[in-house]
Amino acid sequence: MPLVEKHAEFVIHATEPLVGGPPLPLLRRHFITPTELFFIRNHGVVPQVDPGHYQLQITGLVRQPLSLTLADLQRLPRSIVIATLQCAGNRRDELMAVQPIPNEVAWCADGLSTAQWTGAHLTDVLQMAGIADGALHTAFVGLDHVTRHGETFGYGGSIPLDKALASEVLLAYAMNGAPLPAVHGYPLRVVVPGYIGARSVKWLSQINLQAEPSGNYFQAKAYRLFAPHVRAETVTWEEGHPLGELSVNAVICSPEPGAMLRAGSVLAQGYAMAGGGRQVVQVEVSPDGGATWTSAQVQGVDRWAWQFWQAQVTLAPGPAELVVRARDSAANTQPEDPRSVWNFKGYMNNAWHRVKVVVRD
Repeated sequence: MPLVEKHAEFVIHATEPLVGGPPLPLLRRHFITPTELFFIRNHGVVPQVDPGHYQLQITGLVRQPLSLTLADLQRLPRSIVIATLQCAGNRRDELMAVQPIPNEVAWCADGLSTAQWTGAHLTDVLQMAGIADGALHTAFVGLDHVTRHGETFGYGGSIPLDKALASEVLLAYAMNGAPLPAVHGYPLRVVVPGYIGARSVKWLSQINLQAEPSGNYFQAKAYRLFAPHVRAETVTWEEGHPLGELSVNAVICSPEPGAMLRAGSVLAQGYAMAGGGRQVVQVEVSPDGGATWTSAQVQGVDRWAWQFWQAQVTLAPGPAELVVRARDSAANTQPEDPRSVWNFKGYMNNAWHRVKVVVRD
């Protein structure tokens, strides 16, 4: 996808592979993110796929292996899901400020977006193939090729079979009412609402039912969570927790860091997100670094999408630190200090989000 098809203010974090996101005030402007603003997280070169020769293979612990064309998939019952996808590295830059995290993208809080996805239910395809005894995981492989540690392979990952059978999981061929752009997975991608974006594999070529999780590098090593004391030099990969559902999170989109504001009442706005189909039920904003708190208004009822919040806060002259925190419907809360969630891969930062501003009389 040429960069000219993204918004002029879209921020490129890396070009090989292509990674980028929109400025936060612009992201917060639309509940459904325009495709030109939707964040990009690729791991290899965007493959060029001929839809006339495209085939999706369904193999493994199935009663009847299938090979489906894009037209076959489009003939299945169609579903639309509004869902937010979020990179596991969202807000990594704050963890990098605690300790260095080499060789990773310095995401700010722009590593997520929301779209209207159209496609076939994954469960319909799996039922067509027939689920054999012993199947517990659904593994995906994409047509993009990545190289890690001297090996080249298709990007992949897996989700538990019970999640794959849920009605919200799609084999999506359209985004915001139009065919998927190449950079977002054309002609077909998985959309796994409530999970980290890494499990929504793009340029999907193969689905494999199996007894164990995927052995792909991006399931077996990358996208695993480790304790703060673990380092790349000491890691035992099998001891990491494979990432799945998103954590509860809230972010300030405006005011922006370093903003010059007038003393008095200021409108703070942002987004909040909960994983696993849970809802954000409370957002609180502090104008003074966490000493006092104001309840925010929270909007958004789509189960698999982010929610928007806003609050009027009163700022006194001088330097100020705005802080936001959220609680979800399972009573999960955010940790106060990013040091408690630091990890050498820089994943899943959901510490209180802080923005420093300057307030004038």
